[in-house]
Amino acid sequence: MAVSFTINGKSASVDAGNDTPLLWVVRENLKLTGTKFGCGSGLCGACTVHVDGVATRSCITSVDSIGGSAITTIEAIGATPAGAKIQKSWLDREVPQCGYCQSGQIMSAAALLASNPKPTDAAIDDAMSGNICRCGTYLRIREAIKQAAQSAG
Repeated sequence: MAVSFTINGKSASVDAGNDTPLLWVVRENLKLTGTKFGCGSGLCGACTVHVDGVATRSCITSVDSIGGSAITTIEAIGATPAGAKIQKSWLDREVPQCGYCQSGQIMSAAALLASNPKPTDAAIDDAMSGNICRCGTYLRIREAIKQAAQSAG
């Protein structure tokens, strides 16, 4: 079945089975490989993308549920105000170690700042609780989000 949507500001249409995970459409059909496969159960956050601005686990989101939606992946998040702030603060705070979870972490953090420009520590912890970092950079992640929230523009 053909599903049409917008991805990173461009129109797209893919022919995939209704229950095909959005993750596979993004990675395999559209060749946008920044979004990672982690657990396949929506528990680790590595596959996070934005669907109409909401942080969404793409491994458990079927392609038939996103018709007409606007999808943003890590490849385009830097073009958004919140995403640009997060990416800069991520580098400033030297957040990544192995880097595998970082695209999902950045996508969740950008969605948080887009909806809550001045989050409290509790709001940050809540928004990021579904993202696992095996390297344990949680304190740097929180500091990077706080820095991005405090930055101008």
